[in-house]
Amino acid sequence: MLSERAGKIKSSPTLAIDAKAKSIKEAGVDIVNFGAGEPDFDTPDNIKEAAIKAIKDGFTKYTAVGGIDALKDAIIEKLKKDNNLDYKREEIIVSCGAKHSLYNIAQALFSPGDEVLIPSPYWVTYPEQVILNDAIPVFIKTYESDSFMVKPESIESHITQKTKALILNSPSNPTGLTYDRKNLEQIAEIVLKHNIYVISDEIYEKLIYDGLEHVSIASLDNSVKKKTIVVNGLSKSHAMTGWRIGFAAGPEEIIKAMTDIQSQSTSNPTSISQKAAIEALTGPQDFIKTMLDEFDRRRNFLVNELNSIPGVTCLTPGGAFYAFPNTSFFYGKKTDNYKISSSNDLSMYLLEKANVAMVHGAAFGDDSYMRLSYATSINEIKKGVERIKGALNRLS
Repeated sequence: MLSERAGKIKSSPTLAIDAKAKSIKEAGVDIVNFGAGEPDFDTPDNIKEAAIKAIKDGFTKYTAVGGIDALKDAIIEKLKKDNNLDYKREEIIVSCGAKHSLYNIAQALFSPGDEVLIPSPYWVTYPEQVILNDAIPVFIKTYESDSFMVKPESIESHITQKTKALILNSPSNPTGLTYDRKNLEQIAEIVLKHNIYVISDEIYEKLIYDGLEHVSIASLDNSVKKKTIVVNGLSKSHAMTGWRIGFAAGPEEIIKAMTDIQSQSTSNPTSISQKAAIEALTGPQDFIKTMLDEFDRRRNFLVNELNSIPGVTCLTPGGAFYAFPNTSFFYGKKTDNYKISSSNDLSMYLLEKANVAMVHGAAFGDDSYMRLSYATSINEIKKGVERIKGALNRLS
């Protein structure tokens, strides 16, 4: 008999659709996969070489649970340089990916019955991690007309005596929303007024367009910093998804609790990946601009093409590598043996009849939308869009 906790949790729909698309492709079907949440670029050679050197040097044993000092120092320098944030080693933990950092935070902060505010649409893992730790996710609906920004008054209206934290994701998965300084200042005012924590997921920080500025809410002032745990990593910025290196920065007592928890779960992140991460943070950064320029080209093409489809509307994302079009116009339509009643129905129809994989919006908390990752080649995007157009045109 499984535990009650195990019975509450759902598998990740984003990983599931990506796995299904890859499985179909391996069977010989030409699938265009818009489901993947990882850069299609290879990890830069200088980072690979640092890992190879670590292996050759015998750096293959256990390390300190929360990461080696040299990597913590590189993270401290990055946070100072990029985010105007000052931390010491005791306020940093390195984990097995940013998802692991977030899980450690949930374990360290949430008690049964605590309420955690999550703006919706949201990354699929946020509510599941809250539930896994016997706390309660409280969703705050945001709207396309507001560019999916959560309004400060909406946050305040959802706060109760049980509210423990707000999860903030900028740039956002799935919408691409990027909060500006003014909006963050308004949110910070509410957070401080009600003495709740902010879990600031900034994993897409480097993937930002149109001259927009990434601002970490923790950088606004020291009082906000004391209530914020910043989460970041190297998966998206340096095409290092498989290396599993994420990190968190925050109040020392929380970081210590997270480190103790990690010591009894995974222990240290991979020693070899830690050496590679040092090179990623301290070595040449020109790779990021090259990748960002290509993502920008794909973003503009995909959004323009989606908006050219009658019945589809799509905001231009300010960051990350996702488009989040509204496809609810097609709900209630049908063709052949398919009747489309939801985003899940539409995603299955497009996968089975158009050989295009994408993630249904219901997985992110809004059934009116679909998520398409443009972390794939421009040729694949062009092919995929044509297939989508054809399949949607067959619905009536």
